[in-house]
Amino acid sequence: MVQKNENPIEGKAVKIKTDKINLFYAKSHCLDNITMDIYERTVTAIIGPSGCGKTSLLRVFNRMNDLIPIARVEGQAYIDGTPIYGKDVYDVDLRKKIGQVFQKPNIFPQTIRENLTIGPRSHGVENKAVLEETVERCLNKVDLWNDLKDKLDTPAQSLTAGEQQRLCIARTISVNPEVILMDESCSALDPKSTMKIEELMTELAKTYTIIIVTHSMEQARRVSDMSAFLMVDSMEDDAGGEMKSGKLVEYSTTVEMFSNPKEKRTEDYITGRYG
Repeated sequence: MVQKNENPIEGKAVKIKTDKINLFYAKSHCLDNITMDIYERTVTAIIGPSGCGKTSLLRVFNRMNDLIPIARVEGQAYIDGTPIYGKDVYDVDLRKKIGQVFQKPNIFPQTIRENLTIGPRSHGVENKAVLEETVERCLNKVDLWNDLKDKLDTPAQSLTAGEQQRLCIARTISVNPEVILMDESCSALDPKSTMKIEELMTELAKTYTIIIVTHSMEQARRVSDMSAFLMVDSMEDDAGGEMKSGKLVEYSTTVEMFSNPKEKRTEDYITGRYG
């Protein structure tokens, strides 16, 4: 196991900040007053039991919740000090800056080459030489160039699940994002493919800010620099009934959280006593 830096944020700027983020789905209060700083060029893991709002928090960062009609966000999030929920923020531009890799590989039913050029083309890049350089650069980043350079015009769906997920990561970085969100991106993969993706996360964090959602405590321990533990708390609604929402229980370096958690609830979760 790679020896982790006990202070992985030393000298690094805040890339994303949330300030009292509350997320509602209709009358359901999904996230309650989430305030945290996420630092540039680190891997931050969001952990917690099912239903605590991990994926919903991830979707706050690139406004994917905007696609859900009943969703409403209060509070503010920032990238490099710019409000993510500002009125003049164009969501397409935001998602170019903050890309996302999903739980299952969402390969487009096109060739490998077309999967990698669709993003740049959608942002106005038509120069063939630039597109070809993008294909090679991105496949090299995910360690697939040597395997696929002679198969670029074959269907992407012919690849293995692990290769498809790495291709999805390559497609994400084809538009030069600054942040990569990864929502349980290894959960559908075999152990060998998972190891490849984890190695890739560590390498990509030298250039990008990585935020992952994971149910695997071992994965969080292996790959992340910082860890955020969310948990569902019960509270009373205006009518006197019970309402549950996800709260940030603890946020610290991964080394500190897994060796000396401050909260009893964190210790119980990471040691498997519940969840």
